[in-house]
Amino acid sequence: MSRTYLVETYGCQMNVHDSERIAGLLDEAGHIPVIPGEQADIVVFNTCAVRENADNKLYGNLSFLAPIKKKNPALQIAVGGCLAQKDQSIILKKAPYVDVVFGTHNVGSLPLLLERARIEEESQIEILESLEHFPSTLPARRFSAFTSWVSISVGCNNTCTFCIVPALRGVEKDRAASDVLKEMQMLVDQGVIEITLLGQNVNAYGVEFGDCGAFAKLLRDAGKIQGLERVRFMSPHPRDFTDDVIEAMAQTENVMPHLHMPLQSGSDSILQSMRRSYRTDKYLGILERVRAAIPQAMITTDIIVGFPGESEEDFQGTLDITTQARFAAAYTYKYSIRPGTPAGIMPDQVPQEIVGERYTRLHEHQQKISLSVNEESIGSTHRVMVSEVEGRRDESRSRMTGKSEDFRLVHFDADTDARPGDFVDIHITEASAHYLIGSAVSVMRTRGGDAHAAKSAPASTALGIPKVRTT
Repeated sequence: MSRTYLVETYGCQMNVHDSERIAGLLDEAGHIPVIPGEQADIVVFNTCAVRENADNKLYGNLSFLAPIKKKNPALQIAVGGCLAQKDQSIILKKAPYVDVVFGTHNVGSLPLLLERARIEEESQIEILESLEHFPSTLPARRFSAFTSWVSISVGCNNTCTFCIVPALRGVEKDRAASDVLKEMQMLVDQGVIEITLLGQNVNAYGVEFGDCGAFAKLLRDAGKIQGLERVRFMSPHPRDFTDDVIEAMAQTENVMPHLHMPLQSGSDSILQSMRRSYRTDKYLGILERVRAAIPQAMITTDIIVGFPGESEEDFQGTLDITTQARFAAAYTYKYSIRPGTPAGIMPDQVPQEIVGERYTRLHEHQQKISLSVNEESIGSTHRVMVSEVEGRRDESRSRMTGKSEDFRLVHFDADTDARPGDFVDIHITEASAHYLIGSAVSVMRTRGGDAHAAKSAPASTALGIPKVRTT
């Protein structure tokens, strides 16, 4: 029986990658993506548990669906991902009308669980404690025809005190390099020209089979794939970041000059309390060596504000490092207690009003730095891959949007024949803290643009509140 489905994704690119697999499994089971604006027969939430607002968003959306489910009992609701792994039966206590709860280790079971719930008319919970299938081995419906993600590992061996992910996704499991490269080649054969390698800690890749140089080798091997124009990766951990990776980035033409390196705090005492296993001098040393080898590299980071015990002096250390590091962008987060983490029961929790005030100060400080970094690009030319996702003002301003090689957002006038997936060389004329603006110098048609033009199936991953009818 063919039904329509919608997959709602919260969190990081790892979750988007998993959602593409969920959509692929539903395709294989004979279901089809819902038409935007229509009510889906199956709604799947692929959740995140890193921050508290992920819980609030899920339960808010489940409450939104409750009256719709009451009117239409045939509607099926499934909850998977990290929050499902963490909360398990709590989800059914809060939302007993949910049909399926599945964890991070058994994505492949979803179609069977949905069918079992339909036949038995009873909610199904299946949470495995070890990996059932490596996500990348499952069928997928990709959001983009020309850019894709490839998971090289799942799980994490770190024990950061603020993070629940290792408890939910387990210890690190690495894929064989031959399997990773085979999947990359398959994607390129289908028209993909940009691939992002994913892992909770990508540069620890190889730990499971005892090869500390495996990640650098993988980057170099990716450089040998004909037709693969851009390779990215996220996220590395400063503890495991080695010079051979820097050399591979610098010497492999299709590895892009962008490094997302989580800092989390500019205070050594807070880093120790976070159990981050590096200190600020090591972190800054990595950035110095990256910029020496790749002068055009852009660095972005993650920062947590208000970790337990953070003093004004500790916070000032974070401000100082953002000044010194000159991040192109920083993804900043207010610390919130995550049940089950060591940090959640630490003394000296910082009052929320102080956390909020520091967050605002850091945001404003980083905005000035990002603007300064971007203004340095005025007058230069950057090669941009045109995005299939329009910016909020693109249509009204008759412009197009893309990502530069160094991962910055670039807007330009839509007076070219460029298609999503094509390359456009852009002469930069203006800058803001969040993006660059310029004019097209030349257009390069690509196989990725051809693949996008040939693609007719609608996307099945989405962000935000489900697009379902209330009548």
